[in-house]
Amino acid sequence: MKRIAFLLVAFAAVVGIAVLKAPASGQADGQAAPIYGVKIPSGYRDWELISVSEIAAGDKSQLRAEFGNDIAIKAFQERTLPFPDGAIIVAQHWAKVSSPDNDKILSLAPMVAGLENPKSFVPGSRINAQFMVKDSKKYASSGGWGFADFKDGKPGDEALHKTCFPCHEPAKAHDYVYTHYAP
Repeated sequence: MKRIAFLLVAFAAVVGIAVLKAPASGQADGQAAPIYGVKIPSGYRDWELISVSEIAAGDKSQLRAEFGNDIAIKAFQERTLPFPDGAIIVAQHWAKVSSPDNDKILSLAPMVAGLENPKSFVPGSRINAQFMVKDSKKYASSGGWGFADFKDGKPGDEALHKTCFPCHEPAKAHDYVYTHYAP
């Protein structure tokens, strides 16, 4: 009887640890994006940072962070082109918002930023997460890449996904990847 109780406690502990360690990917049901069938990879927010960027048009601006799995990171570091199969690149996008609290702190110590009258911006609401998955055979018709765009854990529609590869075609010389590894 003690052995059964021990096994039940051990099982409960393992399940509890698994739940605590489960990544918060924002996707509960594992839906796949249309056309390419790409799903949100588990734990992608824990991957290594490739780069950060800002994209602005008119009065709107986004902050972006790109992450890569180990295969993608190694390819970036070694400047390997084309990227090897299995590489996954993720671009997480947020609305850019000003941070008056940071501005107040920076105004007290402008030498920290090395700027006069520094202005700080931080990620606001999450816009989406975009994924590129390299599989040269499965995605041969789209440069070897499968694409996905998710908002709040739900994939965008087919019309949105039809724009992915055409958007990346201008970056053909860099294996359809716009992101550059940050030094």
